[in-house]
Amino acid sequence: MKTYLGVDLGTSSLKVVVAQGGKIIDSEHRSYPCAYPREGWSEQNPDDWLDAFHGVLAALAQRVDLSLAAGISFCGQMHGLVLLDEHDRVIRPAILWNDNRTTEECSYLNDVIGTDRLVSWTGNIAFTGFTAPKILWVKRHEPENFRRIRKIMLPKDYLVYQISGVFASDVSDSSGTLYFDVANRRWSEPMLSVLGIAKEQLPTVFDSFQAIGTVRPAFDARTGLGPATKVVVGGGDQAVGAIGTGTVGEGRMCISLGTSGVVFASSSKYLHVASGSMHSFCHANGGYHVMGVMLAAGGSLNWWANDILRTDDYPSLMAECAGSGADGLWFLPYINGERSPINDPHARGCFQGLNVRHGRGDLTRAVIEGICFGLCDCFESMHAIGISCDAARVIGGGAKSDFWMQMLSDVLGIRLSRIETAEGGAIGAVILAMTGCGAYPTVDAACADLIKDVGHFTPDAAAHAAYASKFQKYKALYQAIKQA
Repeated sequence: MKTYLGVDLGTSSLKVVVAQGGKIIDSEHRSYPCAYPREGWSEQNPDDWLDAFHGVLAALAQRVDLSLAAGISFCGQMHGLVLLDEHDRVIRPAILWNDNRTTEECSYLNDVIGTDRLVSWTGNIAFTGFTAPKILWVKRHEPENFRRIRKIMLPKDYLVYQISGVFASDVSDSSGTLYFDVANRRWSEPMLSVLGIAKEQLPTVFDSFQAIGTVRPAFDARTGLGPATKVVVGGGDQAVGAIGTGTVGEGRMCISLGTSGVVFASSSKYLHVASGSMHSFCHANGGYHVMGVMLAAGGSLNWWANDILRTDDYPSLMAECAGSGADGLWFLPYINGERSPINDPHARGCFQGLNVRHGRGDLTRAVIEGICFGLCDCFESMHAIGISCDAARVIGGGAKSDFWMQMLSDVLGIRLSRIETAEGGAIGAVILAMTGCGAYPTVDAACADLIKDVGHFTPDAAAHAAYASKFQKYKALYQAIKQA
């Protein structure tokens, strides 16, 4: 049976899984540091990713014959800016997705260039996490570095370049740059002009499941990979993670209950979101997707449990609040500002409706309800642009809790399920590798065969009606605080 490798390049570590028949048989990971040279800044050295990649493959080679691997593909942290000079040397540390230094550049793009133009040119508006504002920042603050730029790439593209020698990217990762025309799947000429960069500085863009070459000899010799191993370009973490949950085809949805929260819906056609309230990106299966991002989902519960209650006993917290109604109590989870659908970095969180009868269990339940309402806000915004789903798969740490899964099902009014693996990104990369090597005719066919549900949660009609009423008051709370 052929083996395939899936590489998951995250913010804190790189992981490689080895799979046969779509099942993981081995894995290895390495961590690397993240630098915070100033408040709000977040950077990494791309060569730390490369060193971790070499180290992981060397460790795996002690247990698995990597020379027999048919293909390798990638799932990468999105939006990061990697710059190379004429000698292919890294010019400066990569500016990461969670770096917030570009507020002025985003204001320029959204207010001066204008959100209508941005959406028309790229399908999205500017956020500090996106790549285009980072390029403007380098142009403004590091003009000498800007003049040295010969190649501009995303984090996983750096690894793809090192392993294959091909300067390549894919449609899903490129969609998060804000200089990619999502609707037409090509670089946006008007945005390149705004940024002052040339198409020659950008990689050739492929579909995420396309093989772009094979392992080059120098990389082969150092890692044990075979020269016949196909390199499949892969994609951005959200799209590839969705592949790993089987969220492909028309009307499929997945929800991530991690530190941040994501509502992700796949589509066969491009969906124009005129307001910019949701991200409209190319999907890794050859289609498109719309995505709503909540900045502090599990992050809100972690703040409440760890920083306020000083506990990490989440099962006990869940049991404690299960019998509470949190009557008349709301929590607004905007502790880090908020992205979708309000796109307000200055939004703030709060408890509202506190009285002397409320105890710890009530407040904990209010936090969890507030997170569910934040996801519901994204879900309802998708309804407004014509996306209709009656079921979703849920991943992330929150998906481990039956209590939380049932509450989210009741709030959204749809059936939810878990999947049998927690390695969504890595398995998604394996599926792309298998498709690129011809083991499956399409990504969708691979997902249908390999991704299975392991549990279902069905909404209670009475609970859904009660939450629908409470959700309307939740929506009004943000507007009241904003105007205060």
